[in-house]
Amino acid sequence: MKVNKVQKPRKPKALIDTSVQLHATPECVTAWLAQLSPMIPNIETEYQSCLNFLHNYQGSADTFNTYRREVERHLQWAWLIAQKSIFALAPTELHNYMTFVQKPPHSWIGTKNVARFMEQNGTRVHNPQWRPFVARIAKSKHKQGHTPQAKQYQMNNQSVASILAVLSTFYAFLQQNELISKNPVQLLRQKSRYIQKKQAQHVTRRLTETQWVFVIETSQQLAKKDPNYERHLFIISAFYLLGLRISELAETPGRIPQMGDFYPDRYGCWWFSTVGKGNKQRDVAVPDAMLNALRRYRMFLELTSLPSRGESTPLVCKQRGHGGLGTRQIRNLVQKCFNHAVLALRQANQIHEAEDLEAATVHWLRHTAISADVQHRPREHVRDDAGHESAIITDRYIDIDRLARHGSAKDKPLVPNASSVD
Repeated sequence: MKVNKVQKPRKPKALIDTSVQLHATPECVTAWLAQLSPMIPNIETEYQSCLNFLHNYQGSADTFNTYRREVERHLQWAWLIAQKSIFALAPTELHNYMTFVQKPPHSWIGTKNVARFMEQNGTRVHNPQWRPFVARIAKSKHKQGHTPQAKQYQMNNQSVASILAVLSTFYAFLQQNELISKNPVQLLRQKSRYIQKKQAQHVTRRLTETQWVFVIETSQQLAKKDPNYERHLFIISAFYLLGLRISELAETPGRIPQMGDFYPDRYGCWWFSTVGKGNKQRDVAVPDAMLNALRRYRMFLELTSLPSRGESTPLVCKQRGHGGLGTRQIRNLVQKCFNHAVLALRQANQIHEAEDLEAATVHWLRHTAISADVQHRPREHVRDDAGHESAIITDRYIDIDRLARHGSAKDKPLVPNASSVD
């Protein structure tokens, strides 16, 4: 009797919803798993184990999204390409996966970030435009009218390191829950071959002093002419003076930054309480300039000069409706300030500075803030305010040794001095 082979599906479909929707598996996913079950008999158990793993990271939006992305990609590959259970993958097969993610098929690559699911007649359904990987191009290319292409997809060192770190944690979770006997990522030999090592890591994605001056002064001028830009100015000031990540200022599932997050201690010192990577709470020292920016913003909002303890007013509120701004909205506001600064730089004939600023993102402001801090504050203080796990990370922002090294090489001659030649 001839047995019909199960046709291997090639096009991936989203598997894991948002952190808020994690408890309710969409019907379209249940149906998709049923289609794959002839190839992966225990697919529902595997899928549920992934949800259980991700449940541990619901407290931090950034961490959850990173872990969801890597776990979901891995499931897609294991089930659709390798056609194997994730419980049965060997270290050698992990090598195949690492090769795959660095050059996935074009059908797995999108050209823009889209939601995994859509609402259709009150039901969550797959978004047909979603892909596990996304090709990106520089912002400057976008402004020139270029669009990303699947063939342009590239995975950088940081992404490769993230994959290995997340999968190692994921398989350790499966091992602890006795679903597998050994962690295949820990047994993976020559993991370093996937990551190019650098002699030293330095932070380069930050604004120069000239760029920052143009950004803040332009934002101040805009707010002076149009009060609607007061919110823009406050956001820009908070990123620079507190060194925050965007997720620490934006509304995320389960958390809305509030005015009451600014508070004085018994010595009269003001702090900003936030939740960063890994759902870790920390207090950031608030400089006087930040208090002045807060007073100015609250005056615009017609609030008291400084917040009361526990004040629940959203820190960065919407102009219409309730609640705080999301990450996309904050990015758009910051980008408007960047665009005005770019125009001002061009008018000042600072063409190179303008072109470089066109590539900047919101996160550059955090790098700029920390780089400015380490020049005049103890690195341990900067480490704790920035939420770095180690001072080694903070050291990447110190350029003194790098400048000295370049200075000693600056005057190397191509032709030796004649007097030194016999």
